[in-house]
Amino acid sequence: MSLTARGHLATALLLLPALLFIAVWFVTPLAQLFQLSVSDKAGPFAPYAQLLGSEVYRRVFVNTLWLALTVTAISILLAYPTAYVLTRLKGWWWTLAFYCVLFPFWISVLIRTFAWMLLLEKNGPINRVLLELGAIDRPLELLFNAGSVHIGMVHVLLPYAVLPIYAAMIRVDHRLLLASDGLGAAPLMTFLRIYLPLTMPGVTAAAVFVFLLALGFFITPALLGGVSAITVAMLIEQLVNERLVWSLAGAASFILLAVIFALLALAARFVPLGQALVAR
Repeated sequence: MSLTARGHLATALLLLPALLFIAVWFVTPLAQLFQLSVSDKAGPFAPYAQLLGSEVYRRVFVNTLWLALTVTAISILLAYPTAYVLTRLKGWWWTLAFYCVLFPFWISVLIRTFAWMLLLEKNGPINRVLLELGAIDRPLELLFNAGSVHIGMVHVLLPYAVLPIYAAMIRVDHRLLLASDGLGAAPLMTFLRIYLPLTMPGVTAAAVFVFLLALGFFITPALLGGVSAITVAMLIEQLVNERLVWSLAGAASFILLAVIFALLALAARFVPLGQALVAR
């Protein structure tokens, strides 16, 4: 056996455990779910036709995509300056700030969502402070709407946006910025022509992570939005637990999966996603 063939065989053997794990715990359940989605008595593709032909179901998919896009945009806008501040801090200030970014990972999403429910309710501290200051005459409806869902989801997903952007920023050679400044470029021009393009792989990675996570969010929209902000994940849960229509739930899952693949393929035409993922 040649040296090249031995190398290929060694690589295959090293990848075999991971491939087996993916086949058993990912591919096989997906195949079973697809089988359920085409097992309807009305026909193999009747669940897909029902979901795509219903205005209500289509609106749920559109609302989920719009929610994921807006949460991603807000998270990126907040994460970019946060990551930049992290690159400028030194010593224990950097340690404290980085700890604040990582600390939410150690707290359950459910606990954080319940905390926002307590903060945003009519008798919560936010409304009480506004009433005491005289800014409002009666408590605001801060809970069970799109605004509360955005607040809760951005709070959970913001660290996922900060870390990739920070990883890209610390790789920027600041001598390039000094050279731009020395050649007479304005700070805004230096940012737009040099700093922003160099950090775009991190921004892209952050956007991809946050968007994909937001598409499948369940706990936060269910508790903070209720029926007024139903998402595909909530729809699937209702189809399984309340209506017991597994074929529709499976079809909804695969439609969402197809939408994700389509959006990633579309983004890959304009943004080098491979380079973005390396930015981690």
